[in-house]
Amino acid sequence: MEIQFDASGTPFVVWGNNRIHLEKDPITEKCYIEKAEKELRETPANIETSLTKLRILLKGEPSLVLPIDDDEFLMKFLRPCKFYPESAFKRIQAYYKYRKSYIEYTRDLVPSTVRSAFERSIISFLSPRDQHGRRILLVESECWNPREVSLQELFRGVQLGLEAAMVEPKTQVNGVITILDMKGLTLAQIMQMTPSFAKMVIDWIQDCIPIRLKAVHIINQPYIFNMLFAIFKPFMREKLRSRIYFHGTDRESLRSHIHADALRKRYGGTLPEPEIPGQVVWNMLMHYEDNFKEKNSYGYTATNNNNKK
Repeated sequence: MEIQFDASGTPFVVWGNNRIHLEKDPITEKCYIEKAEKELRETPANIETSLTKLRILLKGEPSLVLPIDDDEFLMKFLRPCKFYPESAFKRIQAYYKYRKSYIEYTRDLVPSTVRSAFERSIISFLSPRDQHGRRILLVESECWNPREVSLQELFRGVQLGLEAAMVEPKTQVNGVITILDMKGLTLAQIMQMTPSFAKMVIDWIQDCIPIRLKAVHIINQPYIFNMLFAIFKPFMREKLRSRIYFHGTDRESLRSHIHADALRKRYGGTLPEPEIPGQVVWNMLMHYEDNFKEKNSYGYTATNNNNKK
């Protein structure tokens, strides 16, 4: 399976009948436009008003360096916040304060520094969208050896995958779902997870990242998974808890939420084999290395200038 490039130089992979690529184009499909208006209050008038108000709020935060004249950048925060500029402003503040507080997890967050998590196929983010147009993030416990890939590297890989998804207008509207395959979960892996790490991750999910996390599907979980979940559960608010589904090995249960054409065969789906190798995923992300570097230049600094172009 090899990466190809379209006329504009965008990398893609053909997987069966699916063309997998980063979808950065504006939304044109009527169904997505209607969904954005119904669920997110996205109308031309709201877009214009919210962008103007958000820029005013950001100009009042002189230590936060951002490309405030870039509509696409601001839209990725406005859409998850349903075009309430005050909420988007708070989300931006929380997002960049988080990056400053946990610098060891967020510094130099570019594909070249998180290769191992993708190369070993611990993280996959290139399945076709589900029946609701949502991206699917898959994390596989069986592929993770903490001696080869640290917990820090793993979490950085998850961040990078979601950072990539955040630039897609369709994903901004439809959101993301996560499948956590706990097959092969070991006590050694669980011992890596401390309450402080769990709180850091849950805070990031609930309060910082500008993305609509619509569901978390946990499959193939062994009995010891209860130990892992007990570490994270105290930090979850009801909204997140209500979106977590436990399926075990029940493929029908999983397919009741995700149609078979968006699932791999080993999960009861119809996606073709062989699966997309993690190396291919990483190679595609590497095409956007410079874009990630530019994003890493944003945030709280001592420079009193947030009008970055």
